[in-house]
Amino acid sequence: MTVKVCHFTSAHPRYDIRIFIKECKTLAEAGYDVSIVVADGKGDEVNSGVKIIDVGKSSGRLSRMTKSVWNVYKKSLSVDADIYHFHDPELIFVAYLLKLKGKKVIYDVHEDLPRQLLGKHYLGKLPATVLSFFAELVEDFFSKRLTAIITVTPVINQRFLKLNSFSEMIRNFPLFSEFENIQSDSKKENEVCYIGSITAERGILNMIEAMKNIQAKLNLAGVFGTEKLFQETQRIEGWKNVNFHGSVSRKEVAAILSRSKAGLVFFLPLPNHVNAYPIKIFEYMAAGVPVVSSDFPLWKEIVEGNNCGVCVAPDDTKAIADGVNKLLSNESLAQQMGANGKKAIKEKYNWEAESRNLLSFYAKLQ
Repeated sequence: MTVKVCHFTSAHPRYDIRIFIKECKTLAEAGYDVSIVVADGKGDEVNSGVKIIDVGKSSGRLSRMTKSVWNVYKKSLSVDADIYHFHDPELIFVAYLLKLKGKKVIYDVHEDLPRQLLGKHYLGKLPATVLSFFAELVEDFFSKRLTAIITVTPVINQRFLKLNSFSEMIRNFPLFSEFENIQSDSKKENEVCYIGSITAERGILNMIEAMKNIQAKLNLAGVFGTEKLFQETQRIEGWKNVNFHGSVSRKEVAAILSRSKAGLVFFLPLPNHVNAYPIKIFEYMAAGVPVVSSDFPLWKEIVEGNNCGVCVAPDDTKAIADGVNKLLSNESLAQQMGANGKKAIKEKYNWEAESRNLLSFYAKLQ
């Protein structure tokens, strides 16, 4: 008998890399009957054997967290799946309603929400602390009562193992097959890159400030968190060395990586960052692009531990510039570090290996 699985999300896009490309497609290819309920207003479809069911786009964040959450719940319930798998903290209450109806429910924890809230400086220190406290209480209460938990990093997994013994770490490593044909050779432009969400917390202001002392162009690809930040960033002197691409497709990501001599990741040392696994680090490595990143211990273990890049203080613009210039001025070193990163992804940091853990985890649920 085919096992029916329903992933559901109110906040992520239908083709989210972790949810759709990695998890849903892996399960469908393994013979599961897979659906995903989304709220993006793009309609229903079937893609790669996965049934995508749309409840319509919300008109704003408040609408998404109320109306869309309820619509996602009702549509998910109508799927009548054997296993439900959700991806947003705002869905935790309705996920518990599914559990009360006798369903097996997995909470996929992408971020350490309480620590993430502590890093939201725009909220103010006291409101952020209060929100973080209550977010942890809510997550703790429901996580103990759900069927199982999936996490993405060792620190998050340690937290949830104390709440629910059926917790498994399925790390968000890249699909090596997506990047293996990108060649790390000397045919590169005098360019570096940053690809991902663009926010102050992710170090964009220091990165652009450092670019005034880097004799290269920065391929900046992603969406700014706010229009105000976009305007502020454009006023920094280093912006003259930026090629801004905006939101890009996966094909365009590969093209940018293929011509960049280094990949940059300078998240600020916030509670949710120091123990995170930024997918962009691993994607740079998979493409054979040497990394220049923040010097958090966990990141140094990956980047410097595999000799595939340089780690610097993310709030020191001189150190950022020096780290990037070190690779730009030594082509053979950059090529060797790029090759080392690609080798590490092929051998240990890839979704192909993590997918086997996902299937083993699902087998235990049956």
